[in-house]
Amino acid sequence: MTVQLGLTVNGAPIQTDYFVQGFIDHVVSGMIEALEGTGEIKDLDLSIDGDKVGICLNGAAVPVNAFASKIIKSTVAGMVSPLKGVKAVKVLKITLCK
Repeated sequence: MTVQLGLTVNGAPIQTDYFVQGFIDHVVSGMIEALEGTGEIKDLDLSIDGDKVGICLNGAAVPVNAFASKIIKSTVAGMVSPLKGVKAVKVLKITLCK
């Protein structure tokens, strides 16, 4: 399966290789699929702006409680922090198309 991944951190696009794309896809998909009321991921927009986490799955907004938001934010920020070109993660956007 081919996955298209877009990643921007603090407004700057971040280049990713095949390994990083697959890693982000699997981790993010696993977290989203674990949320109540979600289904198969075809299109996903995940945004983090400060403490606010926004999820749009297959064109519909997914409500996220404070606990899930903290886990998602911490996991994603930790995952992208070591990537080339990333300093502090303040605003982040991930798009996945499967």
